[in-house]
Amino acid sequence: MKRSVWFWVCFALAVVLAVYFSVRIIMTGMGHGNVARVQNISIKADVNNKDLSALVAAASVAPGTNTYSVNLDNLNARVLAVPGVKDAAVRRMPNGNLSVKVSLYKPIALWTDGQHFYPLSADGTIVNKPTDARNIGNVVFQGKVPNDIQDITKAVHNLIGDLDYLEWIENRRWNLHTMGGIVVMLPEANPIEAVGTLVTLNKNYGILHKAVNVIDMRDAARVLIK
Repeated sequence: MKRSVWFWVCFALAVVLAVYFSVRIIMTGMGHGNVARVQNISIKADVNNKDLSALVAAASVAPGTNTYSVNLDNLNARVLAVPGVKDAAVRRMPNGNLSVKVSLYKPIALWTDGQHFYPLSADGTIVNKPTDARNIGNVVFQGKVPNDIQDITKAVHNLIGDLDYLEWIENRRWNLHTMGGIVVMLPEANPIEAVGTLVTLNKNYGILHKAVNVIDMRDAARVLIK
Protein backbone atom coordinates (compact mmCIF):
# COMPACT_ATOMS: atom_id res chain seq x y z
CA MET A 1 0.00 0.00 0.00
CA LYS A 2 2.87 2.36 0.93
CA ARG A 3 4.53 1.85 -2.45
CA SER A 4 1.22 2.46 -4.19
CA VAL A 5 0.77 5.83 -2.47
CA TRP A 6 4.28 6.99 -3.43
CA PHE A 7 3.69 5.83 -6.97
CA TRP A 8 0.56 7.93 -7.35
CA VAL A 9 2.18 10.94 -5.66
CA CYS A 10 5.09 10.79 -8.09
CA PHE A 11 2.75 10.19 -10.99
CA ALA A 12 0.65 13.24 -10.08
CA LEU A 13 3.76 15.38 -9.66
CA ALA A 14 5.04 14.26 -13.06
CA VAL A 15 1.71 15.15 -14.68
CA VAL A 16 1.71 18.59 -13.03
CA LEU A 17 5.27 19.30 -14.19
CA ALA A 18 4.51 18.05 -17.69
CA VAL A 19 1.47 20.30 -17.93
CA TYR A 20 3.43 23.25 -16.51
CA PHE A 21 6.31 22.95 -18.97
CA SER A 22 3.96 22.26 -21.87
CA VAL A 23 2.04 25.44 -21.10
CA ARG A 24 5.30 27.38 -20.79
CA ILE A 25 6.51 26.09 -24.15
CA ILE A 26 3.21 26.91 -25.81
CA MET A 27 3.14 30.39 -24.26
CA THR A 28 6.72 31.03 -25.33
CA GLY A 29 5.97 29.90 -28.85
CA MET A 30 2.95 32.24 -28.94
CA GLY A 31 5.10 35.14 -27.71
CA HIS A 32 3.73 35.36 -24.16
CA GLY A 33 5.92 35.70 -21.07
CA ASN A 34 9.39 37.09 -20.43
CA VAL A 35 11.13 34.01 -21.80
CA ALA A 36 9.68 34.75 -25.23
CA ARG A 37 11.00 38.32 -25.25
CA VAL A 38 14.44 39.73 -26.04
CA GLN A 39 15.44 41.82 -23.03
CA ASN A 40 19.11 42.30 -23.89
CA ILE A 41 21.82 41.25 -26.35
CA SER A 42 25.31 40.35 -25.14
CA ILE A 43 28.23 40.99 -27.49
CA LYS A 44 31.68 39.49 -26.94
CA ALA A 45 34.77 40.04 -29.09
CA ASP A 46 38.07 38.17 -29.06
CA VAL A 47 40.00 41.45 -28.86
CA ASN A 48 39.91 43.59 -25.74
CA ASN A 49 39.55 47.38 -25.60
CA LYS A 50 37.72 47.62 -28.91
CA ASP A 51 34.94 50.07 -29.71
CA LEU A 52 31.93 47.80 -30.20
CA SER A 53 29.42 50.53 -30.98
CA ALA A 54 29.17 49.49 -34.65
CA LEU A 55 28.46 45.90 -33.59
CA VAL A 56 25.83 47.07 -31.12
CA ALA A 57 24.10 49.01 -33.89
CA ALA A 58 24.25 46.07 -36.32
CA ALA A 59 22.88 43.58 -33.77
CA SER A 60 20.19 45.87 -32.38
CA VAL A 61 16.75 44.40 -31.74
CA ALA A 62 13.97 46.38 -30.09
CA PRO A 63 13.58 45.36 -26.42
CA GLY A 64 10.55 43.16 -25.92
CA THR A 65 10.70 41.69 -29.44
CA ASN A 66 9.48 38.10 -29.67
CA THR A 67 12.74 36.14 -29.58
CA TYR A 68 11.46 33.58 -32.09
CA SER A 69 10.60 36.29 -34.59
CA VAL A 70 14.28 37.26 -34.85
CA ASN A 71 15.93 35.70 -37.89
CA LEU A 72 19.34 34.66 -36.56
CA ASP A 73 20.83 34.23 -40.05
CA ASN A 74 19.90 37.78 -41.01
CA LEU A 75 21.20 39.12 -37.71
CA ASN A 76 24.47 37.24 -38.16
CA ALA A 77 24.80 38.63 -41.71
CA ARG A 78 24.42 42.18 -40.38
CA VAL A 79 27.13 41.57 -37.81
CA LEU A 80 29.48 40.06 -40.42
CA ALA A 81 28.99 43.16 -42.58
CA VAL A 82 30.57 45.39 -39.92
CA PRO A 83 34.10 46.39 -41.03
CA GLY A 84 36.75 44.49 -39.13
CA VAL A 85 34.63 41.42 -38.32
CA LYS A 86 36.27 38.18 -39.43
CA ASP A 87 33.69 35.71 -38.13
CA ALA A 88 30.50 35.84 -36.06
CA ALA A 89 28.03 33.55 -34.31
CA VAL A 90 24.59 34.48 -32.98
CA ARG A 91 22.75 32.27 -30.48
CA ARG A 92 19.30 32.37 -28.91
CA MET A 93 19.65 31.79 -25.17
CA PRO A 94 17.19 29.75 -23.02
CA ASN A 95 16.01 32.95 -21.34
CA GLY A 96 15.02 34.48 -24.68
CA ASN A 97 17.97 36.85 -24.92
CA LEU A 98 20.54 36.81 -27.72
CA SER A 99 24.28 36.23 -27.57
CA VAL A 100 26.69 37.48 -30.24
CA LYS A 101 30.32 36.38 -30.41
CA VAL A 102 32.68 37.88 -32.96
CA SER A 103 36.23 37.30 -34.12
CA LEU A 104 37.92 40.48 -35.31
CA TYR A 105 40.76 41.04 -37.72
CA LYS A 106 43.93 42.12 -35.91
CA PRO A 107 45.65 44.87 -37.93
CA ILE A 108 49.46 44.85 -37.98
CA ALA A 109 50.02 47.44 -40.72
CA LEU A 110 48.27 49.90 -43.04
CA TRP A 111 47.33 49.73 -46.72
CA THR A 112 46.93 52.84 -48.82
CA ASP A 113 45.22 53.62 -52.09
CA GLY A 114 47.25 56.80 -52.34
CA GLN A 115 44.66 58.89 -50.53
CA HIS A 116 43.36 56.94 -47.54
CA PHE A 117 44.88 54.47 -45.09
CA TYR A 118 43.18 51.19 -44.18
CA PRO A 119 44.00 48.70 -41.38
CA LEU A 120 45.71 45.61 -42.78
CA SER A 121 45.66 42.24 -41.04
CA ALA A 122 48.41 39.61 -41.01
CA ASP A 123 46.59 37.55 -43.65
CA GLY A 124 46.48 40.48 -46.08
CA THR A 125 42.86 41.43 -45.44
CA ILE A 126 42.18 45.14 -45.96
CA VAL A 127 39.66 46.33 -43.37
CA ASN A 128 37.22 48.87 -44.75
CA LYS A 129 37.74 51.48 -42.03
CA PRO A 130 39.80 54.16 -43.80
CA THR A 131 41.36 57.26 -42.29
CA ASP A 132 42.97 60.25 -43.95
CA ALA A 133 45.91 60.35 -41.55
CA ARG A 134 48.91 58.05 -41.59
CA ASN A 135 50.20 56.69 -38.29
CA ILE A 136 53.97 57.05 -38.56
CA GLY A 137 54.46 54.00 -36.34
CA ASN A 138 52.80 51.67 -38.87
CA VAL A 139 54.32 49.92 -41.87
CA VAL A 140 52.42 50.87 -45.03
CA PHE A 141 51.65 48.67 -48.05
CA GLN A 142 50.40 49.72 -51.46
CA GLY A 143 48.91 47.75 -54.33
CA LYS A 144 48.23 44.03 -54.15
CA VAL A 145 49.38 42.17 -51.03
CA PRO A 146 49.90 38.43 -50.44
CA ASN A 147 48.02 36.45 -47.79
CA ASP A 148 50.85 36.50 -45.28
CA ILE A 149 52.61 39.76 -44.44
CA GLN A 150 53.54 39.10 -40.84
CA ASP A 151 57.25 38.30 -41.29
CA ILE A 152 58.02 41.09 -43.75
CA THR A 153 56.14 43.61 -41.60
CA LYS A 154 58.14 42.64 -38.54
CA ALA A 155 61.42 42.84 -40.47
CA VAL A 156 60.91 46.29 -42.01
CA HIS A 157 59.83 47.83 -38.71
CA ASN A 158 63.57 48.38 -38.21
CA LEU A 159 63.40 50.84 -41.12
CA ILE A 160 60.17 52.54 -40.08
CA GLY A 161 61.67 56.04 -40.02
CA ASP A 162 62.93 55.77 -43.61
CA LEU A 163 60.22 53.55 -45.12
CA ASP A 164 57.44 55.05 -47.22
CA TYR A 165 55.67 51.88 -48.35
CA LEU A 166 56.12 48.30 -49.58
CA GLU A 167 54.98 47.04 -52.98
CA TRP A 168 54.38 43.39 -53.96
CA ILE A 169 55.97 42.85 -57.39
CA GLU A 170 54.72 40.21 -59.85
CA ASN A 171 53.23 38.16 -56.99
CA ARG A 172 56.67 36.98 -55.95
CA ARG A 173 58.89 39.63 -54.33
CA TRP A 174 58.97 43.02 -52.59
CA ASN A 175 60.10 46.53 -53.45
CA LEU A 176 60.70 48.96 -50.60
CA HIS A 177 60.08 52.64 -51.30
CA THR A 178 61.87 55.03 -48.98
CA MET A 179 60.87 58.51 -47.85
CA GLY A 180 63.84 59.80 -49.86
CA GLY A 181 62.56 58.27 -53.11
CA ILE A 182 64.90 55.26 -53.24
CA VAL A 183 63.52 51.95 -54.54
CA VAL A 184 65.01 48.91 -52.80
CA MET A 185 64.49 45.73 -54.84
CA LEU A 186 64.41 42.75 -52.49
CA PRO A 187 65.10 39.20 -53.71
CA GLU A 188 62.39 36.59 -54.11
CA ALA A 189 64.35 34.22 -51.87
CA ASN A 190 65.23 35.28 -48.32
CA PRO A 191 63.75 38.82 -48.35
CA ILE A 192 63.92 38.94 -44.53
CA GLU A 193 67.67 38.31 -44.63
CA ALA A 194 68.04 41.02 -47.29
CA VAL A 195 66.18 43.49 -45.08
CA GLY A 196 68.60 42.66 -42.28
CA THR A 197 71.51 43.40 -44.61
CA LEU A 198 69.88 46.68 -45.62
CA VAL A 199 69.44 47.68 -41.97
CA THR A 200 73.15 47.02 -41.36
CA LEU A 201 74.22 48.99 -44.47
CA ASN A 202 72.05 51.90 -43.44
CA LYS A 203 73.37 51.85 -39.89
CA ASN A 204 77.01 51.70 -40.95
CA TYR A 205 76.98 53.83 -44.11
CA GLY A 206 73.64 55.69 -44.16
CA ILE A 207 72.87 54.13 -47.53
CA LEU A 208 69.22 55.20 -47.48
CA HIS A 209 70.30 58.83 -47.24
CA LYS A 210 72.68 58.77 -50.20
CA ALA A 211 71.97 60.36 -53.59
CA VAL A 212 70.89 57.09 -55.24
CA ASN A 213 67.74 55.98 -57.02
CA VAL A 214 67.81 52.18 -56.81
CA ILE A 215 69.35 49.61 -54.48
CA ASP A 216 69.11 46.23 -56.19
CA MET A 217 69.47 43.30 -53.76
CA ARG A 218 68.12 40.56 -56.00
CA ASP A 219 71.57 39.06 -56.54
CA ALA A 220 72.60 37.29 -53.34
CA ALA A 221 76.28 37.74 -54.21
CA ARG A 222 76.28 41.54 -54.43
CA VAL A 223 74.28 44.72 -53.93
CA LEU A 224 73.94 47.00 -56.95
CA ILE A 225 73.45 50.74 -56.41
CA LYS A 226 72.26 53.05 -59.17
